[in-house]
Amino acid sequence: MLTSFAGRSVIVTGGSKGIGKGIARVFANSGAKVVVVSRHIAEAEATAEEFRAKGGTAMGFAADITSMGDMQMLADATVKAYGGIDILCANAGIFPQTKIEELSPEDWAFVSDTNLKGTFLSVKACLPYLKKSDQGRIVITSSITGPVTGFPGWSHYAATKAGQLGFMRTACIELAKYGITVNAVLPGNIATEGLADLGPEYAQSMANSIPLKKLGTVEDIGYAALFLASKEAAYITGQTIIVDGGQILPESMDALAQA
Repeated sequence: MLTSFAGRSVIVTGGSKGIGKGIARVFANSGAKVVVVSRHIAEAEATAEEFRAKGGTAMGFAADITSMGDMQMLADATVKAYGGIDILCANAGIFPQTKIEELSPEDWAFVSDTNLKGTFLSVKACLPYLKKSDQGRIVITSSITGPVTGFPGWSHYAATKAGQLGFMRTACIELAKYGITVNAVLPGNIATEGLADLGPEYAQSMANSIPLKKLGTVEDIGYAALFLASKEAAYITGQTIIVDGGQILPESMDALAQA
């Protein structure tokens, strides 16, 4: 059993839906004080209200993670409401599917700004307060796509997800002197609204390619993030946890057929 998160303040960017909502829900259910961050205040507050209705402590906050000003306002508002920042879950990201031949420089920049620059700005804004915590934790939501695998149409996304890990490996060295750990969760195919948009045939094909024969849940990622943010994980930094049901392991579909 992990040490209680009661009283710990947690920011989850992109926390109103998908994997971010799963992460935020797991922390809220574990007693943490959660800030649900979205570009849209109505979505952020609706999610926070869900958590409060079940006895959790949560508030919604609208911010653009590509804006340093917005990130500073988020950090300041969290400290004003909860007294500090203990954990940052840098989760917000986008994954529009466009193949290289059709990919414009503007589309590339938009994805890079959101996924990679947004991670950097979130960390930078929260850092002064994380330094004051006795359990400063940063958990980045990366992906198996980019660091480990590839998929047509996601070259821009894959580049940002691999880039997050490059950022993480240096950040963890720089921030170690403050007792802050920096780690990443790499989800495989998780049942979210975004994956549903790709259609049932895609979802089923992905499930068929996973040894556990099912897609992961958003809570699966939440529990991995919870562990990395725990007191018990204090000696783990600069590391990644792949949460994919074994998806990256088979050499081919034939390997699964013979299992």
